[in-house]
Amino acid sequence: MQPRPQQGRPTADGRQPGESRDGPLVYERLSDPILVTRARAGDRHALAALCERHAPRVEKLALHLLRDPEDARDAAQESLAKLVVRIRQFRGESQFATWLHRLVVNTCKDYAQARAVRRTEPLAVDERPARDGDPVASVTGAETRRELGRCLAELPRAQATVVALKDAFDLGFAEISELTGLPVGTAKCYAHRGRASLRERLSA
Repeated sequence: MQPRPQQGRPTADGRQPGESRDGPLVYERLSDPILVTRARAGDRHALAALCERHAPRVEKLALHLLRDPEDARDAAQESLAKLVVRIRQFRGESQFATWLHRLVVNTCKDYAQARAVRRTEPLAVDERPARDGDPVASVTGAETRRELGRCLAELPRAQATVVALKDAFDLGFAEISELTGLPVGTAKCYAHRGRASLRERLSA
């Protein structure tokens, strides 16, 4: 009986030694550093894989910090929205998991403070004119980015995911369907509803 050949380590692109490079890249095999490098270079599939991989621990950390399941879900969604927007700001000076941990902690802290303010003070009226066009593409200032993150967190998770992939990263609906498992028609419907809800919230 001959011994089985030992399987080598995956190559830098996530493939096994000797595996054909002609097939599709399996993003689930890639390490965080490789996914981050590709995401910062504009690889939308790598960014989606990062969000998918870290979503469970983001939600777990948010629940640990906020103790309220609904608030934790919203804060976790906002954290992932910030990850999508800020990935190019990651410089590799720490582990990606450490950077993401700080992002979630700071988001939860802001969320808890905002929740406390809402309990003690009436909401201020924002009299800015309503924005036209794409609500994601219209984001410019830091405060508006934060506002967008909060509004995304208020959407149903599937709608927020579709809007972020479509408007922030210009994915086609076929690609969104492939990444999320949603039918193309459902993805289009979620994008329409999510955009409408965002416009309403951002112009309120």
